[in-house]
Amino acid sequence: MILASQTAGVAGMLLWMVVLFGFMYFFMIRPQKKEQQQKSAMLQALEIGDTVLTTSGFYGTIIDMSEDTVIIEFGNNKNCRIPMQRAAISAVEKPEDAAKAVEEKKDKKDSKK
Repeated sequence: MILASQTAGVAGMLLWMVVLFGFMYFFMIRPQKKEQQQKSAMLQALEIGDTVLTTSGFYGTIIDMSEDTVIIEFGNNKNCRIPMQRAAISAVEKPEDAAKAVEEKKDKKDSKK
């Protein structure tokens, strides 16, 4: 009789551990892997002329690229060019996406008049 209650207690504890690990997987590990895959795809799709946001908070335009390094031009004076690692890029905006956004904003403004 004592053995049966001990077995039930161990089985209940194992069940809770499985539930806890399942919870951790679906709410912590899986989303992080998905985010890493998205960032990797974004970095692979980089092209010269893309506007980027660096991890330090600077906006710039890619003017040259190599395997793991990009040269980014900051500002309008064309004199500030800094080489940095691809991993230092946190967001990318394609030139055609920026043009579409400006056009949509203009259309909204025209339709309000």
